[in-house]
Amino acid sequence: MINLAIQTDLDTTSSYLPIGLQIIFAAGLIATLMGVTHLLGPKRKTDDKLQNFSSGIESHGQARQPMAIKYFLTAILFVLFDVEVIFFYPYAVNFKELGWAGFWAVLLFVGFFLCGFVYIIKRGALKWED
Repeated sequence: MINLAIQTDLDTTSSYLPIGLQIIFAAGLIATLMGVTHLLGPKRKTDDKLQNFSSGIESHGQARQPMAIKYFLTAILFVLFDVEVIFFYPYAVNFKELGWAGFWAVLLFVGFFLCGFVYIIKRGALKWED
């Protein structure tokens, strides 16, 4: 019986060997190719090559211009509420098995979700005008 347990541990450990070898081979190939291109590649630096390039449009002004915080706030709120919608999927798949207890749990979740949404609306987080 003990021999069987030891054999099972060896089988699961050896099953990861191809994955480990593949990771080592990929890392080695990447390191080798980067090293070879660095050694054999041209090293001519000109003003044209060192100049910033952005879609062929000449850059003007500074890149450090202030941006409205409303954009970032809206993006974060979108991600937050979008991720909350993902939690509805397990309920939708298993709603028959969950029964009334699952229904009340999802209703509580939606209640918290709506409380947060009402709070955001009342604070004016989605208004673009100042």
